Amino acid sequence: MFATLLQVALGGAIGSVARYLVGVGIVRLVGHGVFPLGVITVNIVGSCLIGAFVVIAASRGLTHLSPFVVVGLLGGFTTFSAFSLEAVTLWERGESSAAVFYVVASVTCSIFGLLLGMWLARGVVA
Repeated sequence: MFATLLQVALGGAIGSVARYLVGVGIVRLVGHGVFPLGVITVNIVGSCLIGAFVVIAASRGLTHLSPFVVVGLLGGFTTFSAFSLEAVTLWERGESSAAVFYVVASVTCSIFGLLLGMWLARGVVA
């Protein structure tokens, strides 16, 4: 168990640094804009990478690398990739209603959760 935790921690550290560097790189390339281009880039790239990894890992017997790659590296790079994988997995299992509910509920509740956190924090700070 401890070895798995180390794999997740190492992957998470690498993924977080990569996310930061992609954001910095985007700003240097196109400057600061209104649209969060760095975040959407990371979300799309991370989702693409997690999709490729799960297929390759399953076909080549590399699923033992999932704690490092999926949870750590790609989870640190973007948790959106894990969200995307869960939604597609539900869909591919024929659970289309659950997949749609998961996507709508995740996005809606996460935004409301963010707003609630901001409201609570502003009440404490104010």
